[in-house]
Amino acid sequence: MKELNIKNYAHIGDAFWELFVRERTIFMTENLKKLHEITVSFVNASFQSELLEKLKEHLTEDELELVRRAGNIKTSTVRRINRNLHRTATEFEVLIGYCYLHDKARLKELLDIVEKYITIE
Repeated sequence: MKELNIKNYAHIGDAFWELFVRERTIFMTENLKKLHEITVSFVNASFQSELLEKLKEHLTEDELELVRRAGNIKTSTVRRINRNLHRTATEFEVLIGYCYLHDKARLKELLDIVEKYITIE
C-alpha cells in the first residue's frame, strides 16, 4: 500500500474514530439528543488526547515515531481549542488512520485498550 501524507492519515483516522464511537454509543440510548451528547464527549480533541496518553506505553518505537511526526505537522487552530490539545488529538488520529490502512490487527489491539474508556457514568 502506498505511503500517504501524514495529514491524510489524520483525515481517515478522524472518520474511523467517529464511526467506531458511534457504533458503540447507539446502544447507550434511544434519545437522539443524549446520543449526540454522548458521542461528542468521545469524539473531541480533549478525549482523544487523553486516549493517546493512555496508549503511549503500549506503542512500538515505530508507532511512537509516527506520533512524533504527526505532532510536527502544521495544523490550523481556528477552533476554540488550544494548539497543543489539537496537535495531540491529531497525533491520535494519525495513529488510528495509519493502523486502519496498514495494520488492522494492530488497530484492533489498540482499540481493545481504549474501548474500556468509552462508557457513560
